[in-house]
Amino acid sequence: MHVGEFPLFDVALDESGLVDLFREWDYDAGIVFHPDNALTRGIVERVPNAWALYWANPRQPDCAAEAAEYLAHPKFLGVKMHPLLDGYHPNDPSVHPIAELLVERRMPALIHCGHPIFTLPWSIEELAVEFPELRVVLGHMGHGNIVYINGAIDVAERNPNVYLETSGMPMHSKIRTAFERVGSDRVMYGSDAPFHDPGVELRKIEASGLDQSARDRVLGLNARRLFFGSDDAPVSAPTGGDSDG
Repeated sequence: MHVGEFPLFDVALDESGLVDLFREWDYDAGIVFHPDNALTRGIVERVPNAWALYWANPRQPDCAAEAAEYLAHPKFLGVKMHPLLDGYHPNDPSVHPIAELLVERRMPALIHCGHPIFTLPWSIEELAVEFPELRVVLGHMGHGNIVYINGAIDVAERNPNVYLETSGMPMHSKIRTAFERVGSDRVMYGSDAPFHDPGVELRKIEASGLDQSARDRVLGLNARRLFFGSDDAPVSAPTGGDSDG
């Protein structure tokens, strides 16, 4: 989920709104991010079941060094990258220090997927192939274009380090297709709040045709395993952490 204000889209999600969202939709936990990483850090330090991804923009000086500091924080679980907004190719050499850091720390990268010119599935695949030990999540699994949706599934099927996240992708049937082709542990729910409504995103999983066991994996267990290490890992933590971990 994104925290902060987004006037271009007429949406916003502040700290109190995040807490309300967790309560309304009975979320055990959520992972949030914003280009202002200090804003994100403050929120997750105060909300026990909120966790963070470091927003990495490799076009900024010393991005990898700053990422290393944030990823030492106990509430930061990996990196979010948005090559479309920040304007870089996913496998540009400037990205490689961040990828190397994530491999070293065994943390994943969530990368926006589904728009030309920088976030097509095949462009992100170049990074996944370059760093086969880096776990890469294709956010939105191709988004709203069927060519990119099918491409995202193809990329994940050929690369065991690639995962698919479902938010903003309109075709409920493709969630089942992805689950059956890619594997039971590499497709995961996301809400992309506040840009998408959690109820709509949950309904897609319900309508996908997956049985209850498969829905449980998509709705939480797969993300819990990827970000926390196991299906039964705790997802709430004491508040008030510091950047030294």
